[in-house]
Amino acid sequence: MNGKRPFKISVRNSEFQILSALRTNRSKRSQEKEVFVEGTEGIKQLIEAGWEITRILFRDGVKLSHWGESILKKYSSAKQFEVSSDLFGELSEKENPSELMVTAKIRHYDFSDLKVEKKEKPFYLLFDRPSDLGNFGSILRSADAFQVDFVFVLGHSIDVYDPKVVRSSLGSLFHTKLIFVESISQWESFLKSEKERCGLQIVGTDSLGSSSLRNQNLKPPILIILGNEAKGMSVHLKSLCDFIVNIPMFGVVNSLNVSCAGSILLWEVTKNAKELE
Repeated sequence: MNGKRPFKISVRNSEFQILSALRTNRSKRSQEKEVFVEGTEGIKQLIEAGWEITRILFRDGVKLSHWGESILKKYSSAKQFEVSSDLFGELSEKENPSELMVTAKIRHYDFSDLKVEKKEKPFYLLFDRPSDLGNFGSILRSADAFQVDFVFVLGHSIDVYDPKVVRSSLGSLFHTKLIFVESISQWESFLKSEKERCGLQIVGTDSLGSSSLRNQNLKPPILIILGNEAKGMSVHLKSLCDFIVNIPMFGVVNSLNVSCAGSILLWEVTKNAKELE
């Protein structure tokens, strides 16, 4: 232990109620601007991305690993809680709970951050009204793997800070520059300015798209748009696209899961960009 005396939680007190709400309640996460993270990989990625840890939880009577001890020592300014085994189990989503759980301040990005970066050949991704936590987490992993600069989220959607997104993204969420599009007019203004600045190409995706991926050479500067899992892209978004691409398929099923389709397209963009270097 780091010498700092931890707070103890052995009953469902107010602090436990806050922790429970941060894990399960979207409104509470939004209100407190904090995310709940369980699991070694998620915590490691959060730390690597430099997010501010506010609380660290560990189980009463369970010896921590060297890594667990090092986290308590390194983040001594965070509140530290020794939680009884039964309550720790209630907070966990796992059959065998991880040795640590943490909460952290959510890092926000907005359109002003785009003005700071202004890459010559940006690579953007927009997800229109994502409705599945696992899909969103998976596409964040791909966005990180294929070096997407910013990920935009449009419309009413899932809570991107839900623990299931953290888990399915393997912590990629913490390395992703997420921007929530709250104004269509602001979005259209951004697209117009990027077209003028760098020749941004806007590419939609649909299984019935008129352009085959086989015949396209997707590369930055580019924005890839992924539609809602059930409804696809909105009519308005389609109208903003330079063209809409489909992925040729040869089996019985005629469409792919959105995270699979998105990953293929992101890989295509990155592959073509690397070939030009």
